[in-house]
Amino acid sequence: MAESPPQREARAVWIGWAVLAALVAIVAAVLYQAGSQSAGGSAPVARPHRPAGPVSGFLPDAWYLPDDDRLGFVEVPAGAFVMGSDPARDPLAFENERWSKATPQGTLDLAAFYIGRFEVTVAQFGAFVDATNRPTDAQTLQAPANHPVTSVTWPDALAYGRWLESTLKQSPRTPAMLQQLFRDGWHIVLPSEAQWEKAARGSDGRIYPWGAEPRRDRANYAGTATMPVGSFQCPECPHAVADMSGNVWEWTRSPYQPYPFDPSDDRKNLEQDALWVMRGGSFGDPERNVRAAIRGGADPGARRAFIGFRVAISRDEM
Repeated sequence: MAESPPQREARAVWIGWAVLAALVAIVAAVLYQAGSQSAGGSAPVARPHRPAGPVSGFLPDAWYLPDDDRLGFVEVPAGAFVMGSDPARDPLAFENERWSKATPQGTLDLAAFYIGRFEVTVAQFGAFVDATNRPTDAQTLQAPANHPVTSVTWPDALAYGRWLESTLKQSPRTPAMLQQLFRDGWHIVLPSEAQWEKAARGSDGRIYPWGAEPRRDRANYAGTATMPVGSFQCPECPHAVADMSGNVWEWTRSPYQPYPFDPSDDRKNLEQDALWVMRGGSFGDPERNVRAAIRGGADPGARRAFIGFRVAISRDEM
């Protein structure tokens, strides 16, 4: 797919021509809601956010992480999976999902990693802002505590992961298995786009996280707003990871570049105005844009009401 140069002044989001066209209505709605905010955006401000009461399923004394024995991190076992899209099986596939001229899909063998069961929430990001006094946008912490945080830049997402790793390393509340991972050199990072896709579709190359057909009872898409993370049960989804389709686009640590995916070249040409891959589609996207193989790209400084993130634990450090 052809890429247009990013326009940092507008912090524009570049998805790919067909995807971008599908998102025009969403962008228009966001800009309307922004009201008096100019195209350049309002100056970032610090807005610490402490939920007024308990947030069901999350631990207020553990930075509002999920209430389970791994604080919400789900293991994705080592092994091979199918990446990319074959138009013969998926007529909705975009050209930027094609693996190469010779073959529509590729097979990658990934080491084991852990990924957040949920997108990072407003409460979790608020705990980070409170602890670090990091400036953020006026819209970032306005949604309910259990909704995905949005209007965060790629550097914001990286900073949250580094803060959470440092905090968990120092806390006596951190589960022993997570402490052992940190001692062994694992880090909290954004997932690579390959890790993200494997977590979303498993090893069988399915089109959606739950199977071959779109289902409105499995994800928040073609709607008007975010929903609480984990709102949709998905027993068919691999690895029991929630909201891999819809709700918000999710930053990854991979630069946007043509397939085939190769992590060894991720640091090339970054002196140019790189875009960073985001995955999964959002609450306002049609079914085509919430497939497991969908690829979007955004300027790292973009703050949008349909972009959030989740974190992973991996041996690979950013």
